[in-house]
Amino acid sequence: MQVITDATVRAVLKERPAISHKGDFGRILIIGGSQQYGGAAIMSAAAAVYAGAGLVSVASDLSILTALHTRLPEAMFIDYQQPFIQWRAIIQSADVLVVGPGLGLSPFAGQLLKNLLQTVHPKQTVIIDGSALTLIGREHIPLPNANLILTPHQMEWARLSNLSIDQQTVAANQAALTAYPNATLVLKKHHTVVYQHEQVQQLTIGGPSMATGGSGDTLTGIIAAFCGQFGTSYQTICAAVYTHSAIADELAKTQYVTLPSQIIQTLPHYMAKIAHQS
Repeated sequence: MQVITDATVRAVLKERPAISHKGDFGRILIIGGSQQYGGAAIMSAAAAVYAGAGLVSVASDLSILTALHTRLPEAMFIDYQQPFIQWRAIIQSADVLVVGPGLGLSPFAGQLLKNLLQTVHPKQTVIIDGSALTLIGREHIPLPNANLILTPHQMEWARLSNLSIDQQTVAANQAALTAYPNATLVLKKHHTVVYQHEQVQQLTIGGPSMATGGSGDTLTGIIAAFCGQFGTSYQTICAAVYTHSAIADELAKTQYVTLPSQIIQTLPHYMAKIAHQS
């Protein structure tokens, strides 16, 4: 198993070309949130914006619209309760889709997820997180032919892989991942591990200061932004994972808890520092 280091981030992050526009840096669509868990979709979207995504839209419950536009005026909003056919074209035009943060486990959420996964096309990247992982495991929803990134914590991975947490060895995880041949697995735990076919790389950074609600939602937004800007690859995913924990570790030098909102605010500064060094 190899270790993910800042060299991976430096290899991915580059200064932006002088002649560029927002369309060059990825169209991201976050599908998630609900009346109870609206903050998850907002944090994922904010992380994508602050990590440099060119265009970010949020498809969510209408109840979060005011909070989203107050917190993040850069993001666009879609009411996901409207008939699916009315916003299907928006799904198909996205470069990267994030589905699951705060979506919940209602029958509506399950049907929305099925409709979404039947709509995506092979050139898109689909990051599946949170509630969506539980729905897929519980309802055996088939996954599409696309660039898939699964971001479970260990209990969510247990539901997908049928491996209890104590059974989740590297070899067992690799074997279970063969059921999802188009997927990269970002297994979130103390020292997160990223799997893609035979490649396995682990973080040696990150710590207990990150153990707070919204950390995973923030990570999905960072991964989405990195894939939208730099292309979906194993290296890009590892760079996003490292960036999330590196910022948290720096904040943890003077803080007991590293809040996701603070990590989000720090993203542009960290990325500028790395890009200037590359």
